[in-house]
Amino acid sequence: MKTILFIEDESALQKTFGEILKREGYKMISALDGETGLKLCKTEKPDLVILDLILPKLHGFEILKKVKADEEIKDIPIIVLTNLETMADVEKAIELGAMTYLVKANYSLEEVINKVKKALGA
Repeated sequence: MKTILFIEDESALQKTFGEILKREGYKMISALDGETGLKLCKTEKPDLVILDLILPKLHGFEILKKVKADEEIKDIPIIVLTNLETMADVEKAIELGAMTYLVKANYSLEEVINKVKKALGA
């Protein structure tokens, strides 16, 4: 079973995504702030991370930098799912190693799940 770490500070979104991903056969781990998310990334070594950028305690860009600089976890694919829409943010996230950049308002849950499946090779 593939494990997905969802680092997102909106608990309602966490819950909804968690239920859908579990139904799809994935194990879901959640973090409501950046610090916890980074710790879970190191201890759980998930198959995929879905990362919001605007987070308490540690910004998403910092998490991207730290994950990609860590030999043990640098190969974990990261999908950024955020409300930030500027080209500068998109470019920075991709530059820092994000696999995909999705703006929450532009994607349905179903489309995001399809991107997750594709990223995991399902």
